[in-house]
Amino acid sequence: MRKFGLIGFPLTHSFSKKYFTSKFEKEGLTDCQYDLFEIEHESLFPSIIGQNPELEGINVTIPYKEKIIPFLDALDPACAEIGAVNCIRIKEGKLTGFNTDYIGFKQSLEQWLGNEKPKALVLGTGGASKAVVQALNDLGMEFLMVSRNDTKNPNLISYEVLAQEEDILKNHHLIINTTPVGTYPNTEEMPKINVDWITSQHKVYDLVYNPEKTFLMRSLEARGAVVKNGLEMLHLQAEAAWKIWN
Repeated sequence: MRKFGLIGFPLTHSFSKKYFTSKFEKEGLTDCQYDLFEIEHESLFPSIIGQNPELEGINVTIPYKEKIIPFLDALDPACAEIGAVNCIRIKEGKLTGFNTDYIGFKQSLEQWLGNEKPKALVLGTGGASKAVVQALNDLGMEFLMVSRNDTKNPNLISYEVLAQEEDILKNHHLIINTTPVGTYPNTEEMPKINVDWITSQHKVYDLVYNPEKTFLMRSLEARGAVVKNGLEMLHLQAEAAWKIWN
């Protein structure tokens, strides 16, 4: 049996097992299995590898996209540049890290925006944001990152600053949520954004896909914004991972 899986904590929100199980059934891959490995600390990762010698590939989600790197033997050059891993290939005992979040997000964003290149606000500074930022850089799109912490980085502002300065939202019409805020089961939460400053010129791309329409999406859509969740990105990055594993 060929084994694949997902590590993260928690994993109650994840659709990855459902996606791959369905894929295996549709394609008649009866020798493939996809499991969830919910671990409370990255130090437990080697035990997952040791207990599952049939594993050929692993997806990585919050909060381990950066923490998992020291456990790997090598990084794909593009992944090393991004600084976060969401896909691991296990071949001949060697663990190599890749980033298919980048592939999935970039393809999905290009399809959604067409020729538009609005200035973006990237909410969050975790592993997922690193793939998003790399994609925005490669697409030649200007952006500001938004963090809970104050910083002297000129490309990063705090939520407090965002809440006080209307001009920031006036000049940044694409909002990308890379945080887990609003993910099931905490579905009535959203990042701190002043919805009164949102207009029909705004677009919201929320990487969260469970629920299908997050509180952030619903709140900004009510003000006229166009919204999109991360399900297409999930599918695109999953297919990219499958190519890497094979």
